[in-house]
Amino acid sequence: MNHDTPNTASYIAPPSTSAEEAQRIAQQQGLGEAILLKRRGTALGWIAGRPNQTARNVASTLRDTWRHSQPYVLPRHCADTLSNFSGDIEQAKQLMETIAQGESPADLLEQSPYIERLTPRFEMLTTTTDESDLQEIETIEFDAMDGDDVIGENLWCKASWLSYEDDDASLRFRFSFGIVGYEDVAADPERQRQAGELTDTLFPESTIITHDEKLQHQLCDAIGIKKLAYVERIIYFNAPNGGAQFHQDVEPGHLGVVFAQLRGRTGWLACSKAELMEEIEKFVGNADNQPVLEQLMDAAALNHLKEKSANHPELNKWLDDNENNEPLEQLLNRCPAFYKQLSDGGYTYIVNSGDVILLPQKNLDDCCWHTVFCLDDFPGESLSFAVREIS
Repeated sequence: MNHDTPNTASYIAPPSTSAEEAQRIAQQQGLGEAILLKRRGTALGWIAGRPNQTARNVASTLRDTWRHSQPYVLPRHCADTLSNFSGDIEQAKQLMETIAQGESPADLLEQSPYIERLTPRFEMLTTTTDESDLQEIETIEFDAMDGDDVIGENLWCKASWLSYEDDDASLRFRFSFGIVGYEDVAADPERQRQAGELTDTLFPESTIITHDEKLQHQLCDAIGIKKLAYVERIIYFNAPNGGAQFHQDVEPGHLGVVFAQLRGRTGWLACSKAELMEEIEKFVGNADNQPVLEQLMDAAALNHLKEKSANHPELNKWLDDNENNEPLEQLLNRCPAFYKQLSDGGYTYIVNSGDVILLPQKNLDDCCWHTVFCLDDFPGESLSFAVREIS
């Protein structure tokens, strides 16, 4: 782990600690504000930001972290640009809050200022809802137009909740084209470009990333490519008690993810898959952690976790098995002691408004795993765009 990576945080106290005591500990250690990591009713501990290291050579460090599938934070990278989009960010906040109150996204996009942004470039066609997807709110389909001619069919924006919890108002807007789950960005780069244009049209603050030539240069240099495109664009609103559980974002043809925080703050634990596996093996194999694990899961689940963690190839495959890894899910998302170990290893970050975090995603064995928390008492806004090489 490169400990010079900016925006790292320390785990300072278990979740049972009072806010006053956690803040006292943070001050004693010369750290920033004490913040509780809590998601979907599970508190995992208090963290506090460390003083930032002065980056000696961002380009070299970024190349190194990308090569090792580690995250890298660019502090305040887009902070100076945010003020140019303050009205758009406020409008997006109002849109999110209105949807959270039960309004239809499609109905809202037919109203000002969205209908003026769409006309005449995009024509809204229809809305659908997948009854089998309990997190979906609505999918809205569009055509891209050139006068009266349709030049891009079946572009879509899918609004979804991020969890099944009633007290988690987190939602996202995902933009793409074709059949959901089967879209192939490599097969139709023009429609993917049009889906990106639709994102910029509805959420103009997206151009903070898409028009950032410096960031594109940094990414191309780090990855070792000449030109890139941002695909599978997502606008996130992480709300209190919300966020994302531990996961990776590997997709065929994608190289990684750019995540920009536009409003509010998010807390992250992020590391390469190789590092995460090493931490799991170390934690489960430590006899001192036996009581913690026995409290977390039943004997059968714990035995399963021990067996898999003692076999490196099996653990590698198990991490990618979303259907049969409940003991692993409990460790990754519900174990404060494991989060402390990860933080002690330097894998905890605070991403503030104006910051960008970069997440390599090369393939299932060589990628950056991460989990995200809302750190405020209000919903924030962020951009999450996949990176793809283009000719």
